[in-house]
Amino acid sequence: MTRAYVPATYAELARFHAAGEVPTTEAVTASDTSEEAEYDALLDAAVASAERAAGSDDPRRVVLAVDVPTVGLAAPWRHVASVHVDVEPGAEADDDLAWYATQEVGDLLGLAD
Repeated sequence: MTRAYVPATYAELARFHAAGEVPTTEAVTASDTSEEAEYDALLDAAVASAERAAGSDDPRRVVLAVDVPTVGLAAPWRHVASVHVDVEPGAEADDDLAWYATQEVGDLLGLAD
């Protein structure tokens, strides 16, 4: 399995959660298995998320960490290891993303209503 970091918008997070799967065609992967490389991949995906979310109703950065056998295919929701989201809209690019377990995503999405 490969850890893939999938950049998304807040609306896409809701769609992925409802659909029960996550497309990984635009996923970012680490150059190696070190913590530093994994963190760099997360940050690269956060930048891509910010670009996707620019001008949307909810410009929060969203990154899904997904364990996949093959990057580029859709992964079932059960392969999502965690979700990383800006705590508030308008966060700066150097702000840390909040970490959420997959069991918390429903609550996270409910708070946005």
